[in-house]
Amino acid sequence: MKVTITARKFKARDTLKDYINGELEALEKFGADIHDVEVVLSFQHNKESIKEAEIIVKIPGHVITAKETSEEFEKSVRDAVEKIERQLDKIKTKKTPRHTDAELEKMVKTDDND
Repeated sequence: MKVTITARKFKARDTLKDYINGELEALEKFGADIHDVEVVLSFQHNKESIKEAEIIVKIPGHVITAKETSEEFEKSVRDAVEKIERQLDKIKTKKTPRHTDAELEKMVKTDDND
């Protein structure tokens, strides 16, 4: 799993990068088919200084994104990772074996012969 961390308009601390990598390790339980993970960090300059984390996960056949905002980057990243986990779980549970028409006909014929 290749992880790319981009910080817009600021330089991310190494401790923040380590935290992000630690949180993303939780995604490995969904299998080795995750190719790329891109994390984009940005913040708005206003009184509250809202921090935003966007995570983009690329797996075969899907691109999954989640965006969260909060007062801290760590909370934004954690919440976005939780959203990605729910989406990956949903995709994983939908992956059921599909049978072609020919296979279905063969199964029906086999059942009729019994």
